[in-house]
Amino acid sequence: MIIETERLVLRPFTDADAERVLDIHSRLEVIRWLDDPPWTPMADLDEARAWIANWQRVHEKDERDVGLAIEVRETGVVAGTIMAVPLPKAQHGEKQVGWHLHPDCVGHGYVTEAASALLDHVLPLVGNLWCDMFADNAPSAAVARRLGLRELGVRPDPWYGGESLMFHVTRDEWQARRSA
Repeated sequence: MIIETERLVLRPFTDADAERVLDIHSRLEVIRWLDDPPWTPMADLDEARAWIANWQRVHEKDERDVGLAIEVRETGVVAGTIMAVPLPKAQHGEKQVGWHLHPDCVGHGYVTEAASALLDHVLPLVGNLWCDMFADNAPSAAVARRLGLRELGVRPDPWYGGESLMFHVTRDEWQARRSA
């Protein structure tokens, strides 16, 4: 799956992206938002290639599930990752949208542009998406709000445990927002 926007190309990761993937995932300021501590930075190119191969397997298993490189069209640089995937421990097929960027690509609107394009593509297929994050992840919360996702507040997280700041969007809500 390839999705193009004015400034971005959302595309599958390839082994050629391994150095940039390693650079992104070896940074504490990125990985601290992806999982609970203790955080373990990505260690080497082999680990980056395995991470890329995992995304390829995810998409092969279900074409509605994606983890795509956010490539800046003008430079060819991979800014980060945009994804729509099943939530862990989901009992009813719930899926989530998520993202992360290299720090040198923050502040350009890339995530909002990429997420909007991905939601346009994925919501007609899946019907609704969740977006949950650590309660203090202000940058991701700002993106979810810019996208117009419905904010549910900080609440117990049935998929990850603990409490998360949760957002939700349905196909109809998204289409109404895009039509307004």
